[in-house]
Amino acid sequence: MVVGAVHTALPLVRMARELGFRTIVIDRRATFAAEERTHDADEVHVAWPDDAFVTIGLGPRDSVAILSHDAKLDEPAIVGALRAKCRYVGAIGSRKTQAGRRERLLAAGLTDADLARLHGPIGLPLGGRSPAEVALAILAEIVSERHAQA
Repeated sequence: MVVGAVHTALPLVRMARELGFRTIVIDRRATFAAEERTHDADEVHVAWPDDAFVTIGLGPRDSVAILSHDAKLDEPAIVGALRAKCRYVGAIGSRKTQAGRRERLLAAGLTDADLARLHGPIGLPLGGRSPAEVALAILAEIVSERHAQA
């Protein structure tokens, strides 16, 4: 699942489908989640992440990449994905962003053990800058986690 139909989400969805993942894009912003942008996804939910997670039935076999750069979307998505015990939960943002986010997530009731499962900054450190390179780094980390847990 990808929360935030941003530029990086588009190549991430394409690459994930190529690897056999079922892809779901979630974004409450209809212009971001528009069909012409997200047509490669198996499903698109124009909804808040927590509402979409209930509809989808988020669980331990799922991987969630949180990419919106909007705390109103990102942080509830992180809480929901970690509480659902998803296989992989990653959130975009610098180390500084992650530190501030960590304080807010602890205040929201997550534990240090919960936050230890959060991948942030998201993706393997490949050094890429373009949306496709960042998407590759994210997908590489998801695949790595999937095989590590098998």
